[in-house]
Amino acid sequence: MINRRHFNKILVGSVALSFAACSSITNVSLPKDRKRVIVVGGGFGGATAAKYLKKFSPETEVILIEQNKEYYTCPFGNTVIAGINDIDYIKHDYKILESKYKVKVIHEKVKKLDGATNSVILENGDKIPYHKAIVSPGIDFKYEKGYVKGSEQFAPHAYKAGAQTTLLREQLEGMQDGGTYVMVAPANPFRCPPGPYERVSLVAHYLKTHKPNSKIIILDQKNSFSKQGLFQEGWENLYRDMIEWRSVEFGGKVLSVDPKRKEVTTEDEVVKADVLNYIPAQKAGQLAFDSGLTKGDWCPINTKTFESKLVKNIHVIGDATIARSMPKSGFSANSQGKVAALQITRLLKNKPVVNPPKLANTCYSLIAPNYGITVAAVYEAHEDGIKAIPEAGGLSPMGADPSFRALEAEYAVGWYQNQTADMFR
Repeated sequence: MINRRHFNKILVGSVALSFAACSSITNVSLPKDRKRVIVVGGGFGGATAAKYLKKFSPETEVILIEQNKEYYTCPFGNTVIAGINDIDYIKHDYKILESKYKVKVIHEKVKKLDGATNSVILENGDKIPYHKAIVSPGIDFKYEKGYVKGSEQFAPHAYKAGAQTTLLREQLEGMQDGGTYVMVAPANPFRCPPGPYERVSLVAHYLKTHKPNSKIIILDQKNSFSKQGLFQEGWENLYRDMIEWRSVEFGGKVLSVDPKRKEVTTEDEVVKADVLNYIPAQKAGQLAFDSGLTKGDWCPINTKTFESKLVKNIHVIGDATIARSMPKSGFSANSQGKVAALQITRLLKNKPVVNPPKLANTCYSLIAPNYGITVAAVYEAHEDGIKAIPEAGGLSPMGADPSFRALEAEYAVGWYQNQTADMFR
């Protein structure tokens, strides 16, 4: 039995251990007996890179800096919006990275990476030097047309998972049967090209089940989208006339938006929504701009190593990069995290980098809980960019029977479980 005296003793011991750990992490000097790599950002790219750095080189000191103690994945976030899964289904933490892989995790906000001094500068003023750094800053939004900071509380984008996911779910639950759900889908390039259309599909599944007189309108800022034929075939099979897609050329072009009134002005009319899901145009995360890693909206990289073309010793992975022709997806970031970890390990040991490194992307989308579609590709990184290997990969066939789609939906669940285990377990 633990009495008060014992409890205080344990508490004091815990505090002392925590202080000791923090002291060693924030030591301003580089360690003399090993290399230090700092990874900033604990999502699909960063968490994977941190784990695989320790797998490839256990003697390297790896520090992961992520301001949040819990990470909510965008993949499978659409199942939460549609009420298929609870928010906890997409929540993950960093405990096993610390305990099993010995990654040192700091939950602080990073102000910027300073390439002149090879240091990460925290918001609290601390500086942590590195031999190499990997940054996975994700995306940020381009506020325009009346959608300004704060608009997301009225018209959630739900394109960064967590509170926004829950908010959109709540608004959908509160919508009356017979209401209209309006999505504004962004122009290219943006995170997870099939993401908006999977979301619409699963929202349609929810409405068909609970509010069958409702309607969905997509105002798209482009004329085509990823896996378009497969999505539209699924919509026709499952939802008939519930979903109306308007391309930018034919009625979808948005001129302005009023998030509070949930009104979108197009070239032809003012579209009134009961639930407005506005997904803005995107750019690299703000940290990339603050660290001098961007050219235009995104981060140029050496595609063989993912080292920035603008700042030496900083490697950029994930959605923030210019990594054509890989899409901005969770699987791409996971694959890039492994390649960056491998190449940095070899560079730190004065070994030649793998040439050319191979990467992969697989993307499952659910049109309903028992109806899945997929696309997959394998890539090689060359001096002039990342290129898909012809005939390596493929797309779900059109016209497949329901049992085939049900099997792909099962694979989608397995895909998610394997991906998150590869990052956090």
